[in-house]
Amino acid sequence: MANQTAVRRKLRARRKVRVAAGERPRLSVFRSSKHIYAQIIDDASGTTLAAASSGAVKTGTKTDTAAAVGRALAEAAAAKGVKQVVFDRGQYRYHGRVKALADAAREGGLDF
Repeated sequence: MANQTAVRRKLRARRKVRVAAGERPRLSVFRSSKHIYAQIIDDASGTTLAAASSGAVKTGTKTDTAAAVGRALAEAAAAKGVKQVVFDRGQYRYHGRVKALADAAREGGLDF
């Protein structure tokens, strides 16, 4: 039952992303129990423009690490000239580590 709920949540989030993803790259988030990964993907060409993960930046709690990943991703995106993205949280709720990553990316200069 829990898996069905996650699948429905994922499809609902993806439906919203698909509408806006035509004109902007997508900031995709993957969260595991130990790490968090984020990448900016250009769906038109199928290439990854920038990426960051918690394997390279470990600071304090998981939430602090997620915020550091968001800042690192914003810096990498700025170096590539990306300012506007569509946030794709996947099946994860906008809460905790996912929210910390998003807030730090916004502070770093990404607009979504």
